[in-house]
Amino acid sequence: MSPDDRGCALHLAMTAIQAEAESEMTYMQKLLGVTLFLATLLVPVVAQPTSILIVNGRVIDGTGAKGKSVAIRMVGDLITEIGKLTPTPADRVIDARGNVVAPGFIDIHNHSETGLERQRTADSQILQGITTLAVGPDGGSPWPIGEYLQRREQKPPAVNVMAFVGHATVRRKVLGAEFNRTATKAEIQQMAQLVEQGMREGAIGLSSGLEYDIGLPSTTEEVIALAKVAAKHGGIYMSHIRDESDSMLIALKEAIRIGREAKIPVQISHIKLGTVGVWGKAAEAIAMIEEARKEKLDVTADCYPYDAWHSTITVLIPSRKHDDPREVSKGLNDVGGAVNVTITNCAHHREYEGKTLQQLADDNKTTAVEMYMRIVKDGGAGVVCRSMIDKDIEAFYRQSWVMVSSDGGIGGRHPRGAGTFPRVLGRFVREKKWLKLEDAVRKMTSAPAARLGLKDRGVLRVGAKADVVIFDAKKVLDQATFVKPFEVPIGILHVFVNGEQVVRDSNVSGATPGRVLLNPKAK
Repeated sequence: MSPDDRGCALHLAMTAIQAEAESEMTYMQKLLGVTLFLATLLVPVVAQPTSILIVNGRVIDGTGAKGKSVAIRMVGDLITEIGKLTPTPADRVIDARGNVVAPGFIDIHNHSETGLERQRTADSQILQGITTLAVGPDGGSPWPIGEYLQRREQKPPAVNVMAFVGHATVRRKVLGAEFNRTATKAEIQQMAQLVEQGMREGAIGLSSGLEYDIGLPSTTEEVIALAKVAAKHGGIYMSHIRDESDSMLIALKEAIRIGREAKIPVQISHIKLGTVGVWGKAAEAIAMIEEARKEKLDVTADCYPYDAWHSTITVLIPSRKHDDPREVSKGLNDVGGAVNVTITNCAHHREYEGKTLQQLADDNKTTAVEMYMRIVKDGGAGVVCRSMIDKDIEAFYRQSWVMVSSDGGIGGRHPRGAGTFPRVLGRFVREKKWLKLEDAVRKMTSAPAARLGLKDRGVLRVGAKADVVIFDAKKVLDQATFVKPFEVPIGILHVFVNGEQVVRDSNVSGATPGRVLLNPKAK
């Protein structure tokens, strides 16, 4: 064999030996891999958290009872245990030491109808502790109710949603552009059929806005007829009454009459005394409602914690004589003057926004009356009007039958849309001491829950839905102002909706576990 042949044979032999060694190594690696896999099957698996345990907090259960130092366990969408509980490997533990644990807040009067379409996470709502809201107040509701609620089911928001059917909505459907008149019996019957439809589709009651243009021409008898339909389905009648200014007491009497004759519970929306002529008359309004309650009429109210309302500029003139200088002058004087009226949105004059009517008059070298008429002629505007006094607001809030509501919503230009619930906790409870903390929480939770027929929300008890808010009672406070209405509050730490966390360490989590809640009393 030549040297070249011997070299080739040696190379082939070494290659074969190397291949055999690599094959054996591959075999050993595979064997080792299988052994390790089998070993993992024998090692105990660490349980992943399947429940949430809130410990060390002061639990205020929503009933008005004094807070207790107990733990709460939530599994899925339910509260399963409350008491002295020990963490298990299945628990995700949240230490609420130094903070309050309460039911999620329920906003019975909320204007997030389209806001929930734009922003499912409902940031400004959940960041103030709201877990359930009712849309469609003041007579204006989505339509059809069923289609709106179906969209909320298909694309769930972060909050639970309920809906009213609006009186003005069905009135406009029947009367069209000719709404500025008394409806005929046939037209009222058509409206009643629409209310029937809305109630069957899940509405929780009938809302009205009798101070607004579409509702204003309606007779009391018309509203009674529609309220009777809502009553038949276990609904309530919630009303922005016909006048919140000089004729407030007359309008309140009308709302009570509607409840009496339709045999339906009545909710007075954002109860207020909005003009100089009725300032200080809260005691008279309270006495009227107390008298009705003694008659066994079911009358309650809600109130937002601000001395200013937000609406259309035209409501300043109840007579609707917007081109009559004397009527306009009276309307402005009734709210304390043009200095108290601030333009929030004006489609035809964006440069007006953020200024008072008096400032605009001065800038344009004219009178406030002339400025008002010019704005209305050019298409109107939204306004914030400071026209209530603390004395009346305090008197209403001290009533056991008055609940907290925002009358705000996602994107609203009034600070109530972002600050209502923390404002009550921070300013009315901690600073002014108008309310005890437990009573304030009740006004935000079990009271509106009972009014809406919700038996499994608004309270912290075993078997209730896991809607929970954790807040720092020593710091909680609103930060939204009329200049910066979207500022988020402080002190709302964690919020859970149906057991899922939507706010974590005062930040929006992005979760959207909200549900549509249909009228639980519907027949």
